[in-house]
Amino acid sequence: MVEKIGSYCNHLNISNHPTSKSSQRTQLDQVTDASIGEPQWEMMDPEVSVLLHCAHWHGLLESQVQVELSERFNRQTDLALEHHIDEVWTKRVSKEPWLFNGAKFRLHSFCLADPQNPPSTPLSHVTIFHHTEDQNSQGQRDLGEIRNRCISQTENTEGASNHDYREFNGIADKLPPHPAPLLTLRLGLTCYKDYLGTNWSCGVAKLRQRGEAEFGDPLTLLAQPLGVGAILCTSNGQVVMIRRSQKVAEAGGLLDIPGGHPEPKAVCERLGQRVCEEQISIAMMERRPEAIVSELFSSVCAEIRDEVNIPLSSLGPPVLMGVALNHTSAGRPSAEFYVSCSLSSDEVRKLYWKGGVEASESTEVVFVSRMEVFQLDRSSPLWSELCPSAKGAVLLYQTVKPDVVPDRSGRDDAKLTPPHVHKETD
Repeated sequence: MVEKIGSYCNHLNISNHPTSKSSQRTQLDQVTDASIGEPQWEMMDPEVSVLLHCAHWHGLLESQVQVELSERFNRQTDLALEHHIDEVWTKRVSKEPWLFNGAKFRLHSFCLADPQNPPSTPLSHVTIFHHTEDQNSQGQRDLGEIRNRCISQTENTEGASNHDYREFNGIADKLPPHPAPLLTLRLGLTCYKDYLGTNWSCGVAKLRQRGEAEFGDPLTLLAQPLGVGAILCTSNGQVVMIRRSQKVAEAGGLLDIPGGHPEPKAVCERLGQRVCEEQISIAMMERRPEAIVSELFSSVCAEIRDEVNIPLSSLGPPVLMGVALNHTSAGRPSAEFYVSCSLSSDEVRKLYWKGGVEASESTEVVFVSRMEVFQLDRSSPLWSELCPSAKGAVLLYQTVKPDVVPDRSGRDDAKLTPPHVHKETD
């Protein structure tokens, strides 16, 4: 099943579809054969869903991801909506004067390479094949199209979205020494204030209806800030989770993974531009998209450092597993990574209790064995303790299996990496 959810195609949330179990199984088998891999569909939770995953490659490295930044990917708006956002922000700040309105990247859409035929040329060198809006009549035929296409989206001149499949002009039997990126993320700019006034607003359902009616896209009026999170695995095979403080804005008291947001301001500063949040613009960054990719990958390590107090030197390179959607905040997207750690769980625990920069955001560190995380489902008592972002990351971890040591050219000769047991000494 390929479901159109606003700007996002290839989005799967089976719990939303009133089909029989046998019908779901048939549809899912067909999607798996096409490009979706082998996720744990039976455990899908209404709070989360997987927008995209990179299971074929067991995750993607920084060199395999690129970004397209453009004002075309900003949210649509009008005076009435801006007035509503201002009202929401004013009320919120009056109760929580410490709130800060930081700039964020907005995920508009993505383009993921066909795993059977990775591109030998950049993803922008493509031929467009338009996808009809009639999902019911075209669904089965579309599934067959996915195998040989990159799933993507374009816009028309009015700003309404038209889904399409893009076929690569050049196909290589294997990736060249410096392969073309396998994933393109299309980003705009948004901010925390806009997020509170749209995704987190009590009127978000009406905004989605307006977006669908006026633009053919229920997400076009929403901020959709892109977050990041990490399945962090210690040297002795333990996944690190933290219990969120009751004082944080969302999911207080629940277990979470380390995470946050890539920061546009950090990108500007990396490019030598010292600006305040309100001055940040796409023009400052659009000519250096590689700096945005670098921030996307480095920000998740920075969050681990600040929240768990683990030095960056103890972390392996982040591996992008995919993007999950948090439906408790209207489908807010988060890029989920796998990050290995050279420290044992006892060493991590000691560092955590020493306190990091953002130690106040959590109250304890919890370790769950890697195998237990692989086996988690909705019947597990632990599942109900997880916040939506952690659930999305677990789903992607089970699907992508980033612990595998792959030949990241996509050949299926990878083997599961046994956990490296760290011997502790007195």
